[in-house]
Amino acid sequence: MEAFLLFLSFAIILAGALLFTNAIEWIGHKLGLGEGAVGSLLAAVGTALPETLIAIVALVGATKSEDVAIGAIVGAPFLLATLAMGLVGLTAFLYRNKREQGIELNAHVPTLDRDLAFFMVFFGLALALGFGAPEGLRLVAGILFFVAYVVYVAWTLRSGGETQPEETLNPMIMARGPRAATDPPLSIAVIQVLVGLGAMVGGAHLFVEELVHVAEDIGAEPIVLSLILAPLATELPEKVNSFFWVREGKDSLALGNITGAMVFQSTIPIGIGLIFTEWEVSGNASISMALGLAGGLLAYWALRLRDRFELLPVLAWLALYASFIVVVSV
Repeated sequence: MEAFLLFLSFAIILAGALLFTNAIEWIGHKLGLGEGAVGSLLAAVGTALPETLIAIVALVGATKSEDVAIGAIVGAPFLLATLAMGLVGLTAFLYRNKREQGIELNAHVPTLDRDLAFFMVFFGLALALGFGAPEGLRLVAGILFFVAYVVYVAWTLRSGGETQPEETLNPMIMARGPRAATDPPLSIAVIQVLVGLGAMVGGAHLFVEELVHVAEDIGAEPIVLSLILAPLATELPEKVNSFFWVREGKDSLALGNITGAMVFQSTIPIGIGLIFTEWEVSGNASISMALGLAGGLLAYWALRLRDRFELLPVLAWLALYASFIVVVSV
C-alpha cells in the first residue's frame, strides 16, 4: 500500500505541475514577456515548485525530516545540471539533421550567461556553507539567497528576449470553446494555476509521508531516496518540454526551462534550508552538490565556449549522474 501511495503522490504532483506550467506559459505569452523570461522564469519556476514544496512539507508537515528536506533541496539542481542537461544535449545531437542550425546553439545568450553564473555562484556558496557554518551566518546567507533571486527576476524581465511564439504553446488544458487553442481567457489561466498549485501541495504532503515510511521499511536513508526519487519524480518529467523544444531548434526555451530552474533551485529552496535547518550537507548530499557544480561548469564550456551540442559533453553529463547513483548504491 505504501508503494502505491508513493506512486499516487508522484502522479498528483506531476498532474499539478502539468496544469501549472501549461497555464503559466499562456500567462507569460499574454503578458508579452520575452522568450528567455518565459523559459527561465515562468516555465522554470513552475517545474521547480513541486520539489520546493516537498522540502517545505518535510520541514513543517506532520512527518518532519530534515534529511528529506535537504535531499530534495540539493537533489534537484544536481539532476538538472547533469541528467536533464545531458538528455537535452543528446536530443539535440540525435536530431541534428532535422534542426535548422544542426548541433550549433541558437539560444538567447544573455539569459544563458546569467543563469549559469547565478547557479555556479550560489550553488557553490551553498556547498561551502554546508560544512559547519554558524547559525548567524546561515541566517544572513539565507536572506541573501532570497534577495539574489529577486534581483535575478528583475534582471531577466528587463532582458528576456523576444516574446515566445504562440506555436510553442500547448492548448490550455482547462479552456473550452472555439478560442481555447488560440486565445484562452486569462481568468481561466489563473484558475488553472491555482488548481495546479493545490494539487502539488497535496501531492507533496503525501510524498513526504510515504517516502519516510518506504525508507524505514527497506532500511535506506531518507536522504538517499530524496536525492534520487524526488528530483526524478518532480523535475525530469516536466523537462519533456525541453526535449521537444530543442528537437525543433528552439534552444532558448529548451535551455531556459532547465537553467532557469537551476537558478531557482540554487537560491529559494537553499535559502529556506539555510534558515530553517542545520544545513549539514556532508556525505551523499555534498557529493551530489559537487557533481552538480561540475555539470554547471561543463554546461558553460559546451554551450558558451563551444556554442554547440556535442557528444562528448553529453556523455560527460550522463556520466556525472551515473557516478552518483553508483556511489549511493554501494
